[in-house]
Amino acid sequence: MSQVSVTNVSKVHISIKGEPLLALHDVNFQVEQNEFFSIVGPSGCGKTTLLNLLAGFEQPTRGELRVGGQLITAPGWERAVVFQEYALFPWYTVSQNIRYGLKRKRLPVDEQNKLFDHYIGLVGLRGFESRYPRELSGGMRQRVSIARALAVNPTILLMDEPFASLDAIVRARIVRDVAQLVERDRITVLLVTHDLEEAISLSDTVHLLSQGPRARILHEYQVPIPRPRDPVRARTHPAFAALYDRLWSDLSQEVDRTPRAEAAA
Repeated sequence: MSQVSVTNVSKVHISIKGEPLLALHDVNFQVEQNEFFSIVGPSGCGKTTLLNLLAGFEQPTRGELRVGGQLITAPGWERAVVFQEYALFPWYTVSQNIRYGLKRKRLPVDEQNKLFDHYIGLVGLRGFESRYPRELSGGMRQRVSIARALAVNPTILLMDEPFASLDAIVRARIVRDVAQLVERDRITVLLVTHDLEEAISLSDTVHLLSQGPRARILHEYQVPIPRPRDPVRARTHPAFAALYDRLWSDLSQEVDRTPRAEAAA
């Protein structure tokens, strides 16, 4: 059984004019355990909507989403989310934000301290434990978000453009460390990204969503770069350039297609 399954999923949003808009239409895919799975597509095609459905923040209009065979009806500890816009508690310090999930899980204090110490070191924020989000740069806030998500020991990590706000050096380090952690702890990752190089260098499978509305899966690409894999060195692999060119061509054609203003069926 696949760890994640998305079956005939459609999602209707209501526009500001009160009209139904079919954002996702009949989306189907499966994700295996320990697979790194990326979703790319034109802006506004429904990538984040799909991630919200997998997180349990929204429910599909039609279809089913399951984890380990169980229907997704609400958020769960096995599915940690790293948002594009940080989503930190502004009244909590760095330490309190990272420890939030650990306390909610009622872990022993010693275990909380051990996990906190590991993940604040992983994201390079030692010395900033007592700072509040307003006292941090955008990139530092995102590093707190990543540490908070990883600290709860999820089996599935849902990531929405998680590295976009990081500077080049920090981004390369955290991307590498996340990739190593995924390998070590056999975490399944679903990544939404606009960065095709990032998608290919990290992923086992990349899926391309069509232009919205009525977005659907257009193509599936298998990444033939063996694991374990360094995300930076993966870009020099002979298969990388060919896959990038193919994905870029398919995405460009879809971006150039004129979106149709279609209401829900």
